[in-house]
Amino acid sequence: MTVLIVYVAVAPVIVVGRALGLTGQLLWLHGQVLVGVMHRRTPEYQNPNLPPYRPQDEPEPAYRQYFHGPATRDLHTACLLTMGRFRRTVADSFTSTTADYLGERHRSSRLATVPVGLTLYAGLGLGAVLAAALLALLCLLHVVLVYVAQGVVRVTAGTLRAVDRAVLRAKNLHHGMVCPQCYELVEYPVYECPGDGCRRRHRDIRPGRYGVLKRRCACGRHKLPTLILTGSHRLQGICPYCEGAMSDSTGLVPETVLPMVGGTAAGKTQLMAALLMTLFDAAGRGGPPAEFADRGTAAKYEVLREVLTIRGNPLGTQRALPAAHSLLLGKGRSRRLVHIFDTAGERFVNLEDTDALRYARTARTFVFVLDPLSVAAFWQGLSPDQQAGVDRTLASPVDPELVFNQSTQTMKRMNGDLTQSRLAVAVSKYDVLRRQRLLGEHRPDDSGSTRAWLVDVLGLGNLARAMEMEFREVRFFFTAAVIAEEEQVDASIVPLADWCLGSGRYDGSTTSADRVSIR
Repeated sequence: MTVLIVYVAVAPVIVVGRALGLTGQLLWLHGQVLVGVMHRRTPEYQNPNLPPYRPQDEPEPAYRQYFHGPATRDLHTACLLTMGRFRRTVADSFTSTTADYLGERHRSSRLATVPVGLTLYAGLGLGAVLAAALLALLCLLHVVLVYVAQGVVRVTAGTLRAVDRAVLRAKNLHHGMVCPQCYELVEYPVYECPGDGCRRRHRDIRPGRYGVLKRRCACGRHKLPTLILTGSHRLQGICPYCEGAMSDSTGLVPETVLPMVGGTAAGKTQLMAALLMTLFDAAGRGGPPAEFADRGTAAKYEVLREVLTIRGNPLGTQRALPAAHSLLLGKGRSRRLVHIFDTAGERFVNLEDTDALRYARTARTFVFVLDPLSVAAFWQGLSPDQQAGVDRTLASPVDPELVFNQSTQTMKRMNGDLTQSRLAVAVSKYDVLRRQRLLGEHRPDDSGSTRAWLVDVLGLGNLARAMEMEFREVRFFFTAAVIAEEEQVDASIVPLADWCLGSGRYDGSTTSADRVSIR
């Protein structure tokens, strides 16, 4: 009787103790599974039916963001491994209890061992039920956390992409950024991993499947920022169309596209060189800061400056598409990336070539370079002494009206909105006109007087009226792309540069808040 009383008193304690022991063991095993699956990632903690997300299997050379696939895979693997260990542990516990208390070796003492074995059976059963309930709850909590985190991460990534688009729209870059190599509008550049020996290219670095604020390159050594605002502009941008290098700070600041339009030998390259020199010289005298946006522009600028300084003639633009001359101009709100395009004059008169002039879709200010010596009637009206003082071999052989008509047709075909664009008409070789006193009473510093000279002296009234019909605003300038006194560019370039680039706004409008004078 005493033994029975003791057993009745101790049995519940044994049941509860064994149940808690098994429950604790199973919970500990679940914790090991979670650490192994999500941290250690050794083979015994992997599900062969759910292969890991490897960068080499992805369309982008990057590791997946954890909550864009790996988290769900880990959840599935952890639950399967926990279930398997649960079954094995419970089965092993019953098996060992049977062997220890109910086996053949205890036949002589069954009266003592069977009650203990049955009591432990009860504890194991209770522990299995309790552990199953707790593990189910933990797995359910894991499921909820994973899917909530996935939702939060994906909403955050979508929000950041929307913010990125809004920032680009605010900078008037939502239609694309200009490639200075092939003139295409690039929705978003391809970015290279900066790692030594890596150079893997990421086509779409924005927040998404491969990262929210940063993404890890497949090389495993570098994390790349996903937003221009967080530093992706410091990476080397690559054009997805021509694979050429984009300018520095692409996407960080608004862009201004300034095409130089004109016939062969009209003076576009020389005028562009003078324009660049004017901007950099003005920066040195306290004007708006100017800096090169890429190494190519820096190298070409040094050559152009040297040629102008020795009063030479820059080589004509090659017929192949040249890279734009790109610089960062201004500061604060007015700072922007300026692309100056100088395209071979042959492309403005050959219809099959003008398709390459894709910058017309983006530009809102154009510079039309008009060589007065290319107008046959003007040349024929000069006296022999005046003709003797002019080297007409340097004149453009192309009629400016033909160039203008062909180029405006191209701009329209490229969906360029000329009615919202401005046109600067740069009458080149002003130094020759001035030296030969061919201006008469016309004032070189007045747009209206310059227009009148084109109409009265050159007989280009139809051209002037066509320009004013096609463009929202037209301004006329006499320009001399030569070095004047003290190795400074001729003063006639300053008004042209100020009118073309004196606005911080992409669309060419000017306000008192963002006006930048280079004088």
